[in-house]
Amino acid sequence: MSDQVETHTAGAVAAGTSSAGPHVIVFANEKGGTGKSTTAVHTAVALGARGARVACIDLDHRQRTLGRYLDNRAATVKRTGQELPIPDHATGDGRADGNFEDLFAQYSDGYDFLVIDTPGRDDPCARTAAALANTLVTPMNDSFVDFDLIGQVDAETFKVTRPSFYSELIWDVRKARAKADGTTIDWVVLRNRLAYVDARNMRRVSEALDQLSRRVGFRIIPGLGERVIYRELFPAGLTLLDNKSFGGMGLSHVAARQELREMMAGFALPDSPQPAGGVALAPSAAA
Repeated sequence: MSDQVETHTAGAVAAGTSSAGPHVIVFANEKGGTGKSTTAVHTAVALGARGARVACIDLDHRQRTLGRYLDNRAATVKRTGQELPIPDHATGDGRADGNFEDLFAQYSDGYDFLVIDTPGRDDPCARTAAALANTLVTPMNDSFVDFDLIGQVDAETFKVTRPSFYSELIWDVRKARAKADGTTIDWVVLRNRLAYVDARNMRRVSEALDQLSRRVGFRIIPGLGERVIYRELFPAGLTLLDNKSFGGMGLSHVAARQELREMMAGFALPDSPQPAGGVALAPSAAA
């Protein structure tokens, strides 16, 4: 597998990257239901609110959550006349020999960041996107069901026994990328929907993640909680940064915004321009 990945990665890098291109953030997880698209949208809008030039590619042409979210956002702007940052975006056609390479080239010029959302399944375009990432984000829920994607544990001790196929794949992709152009892909495992009640399970998952991170080399940061507000904002394409657009903020909204701030800080992305006015999400700002 390693030789195949190395050849594929070298080809993808040769076709799609340049030192002057955007910082590429890829959200990838072969398991669905981890909050991948919601996290990708909030990341893109947060960067836009800071004044960065942001583009997005949705590679899940069937579900198209990121694309629909941003379409809804554009419709809200048209309907209400509000000024909201809207990243340029497009959807891949889902074919291995399809339009992803063209879209990547289109959005590799004139943008500070390119956010790519991939399907929750094994997909050739998702593998190509992972090979092109500067920051690779793998969201997971706080359970051993999700952990199984990246590692296996002993049923009695919950100690990590071995990395899973996906971890091995990303390991090979990172090695191949470093050999192809010297880039270190920053792999971030994002703990979404953290439980606040099952402390034993949380502790066991945390310990397993710490063990595996030392073996395969990813960083672990907190993500977004399980909150109804994310589902409620989708039809209008709004995010937690648009509090002026959906009324007053309750305590849960304030807590959710703080989660978003901490997540953005945890990504440790390159600095982007700050807007002269409007809404800015400084990673270190207070809620």
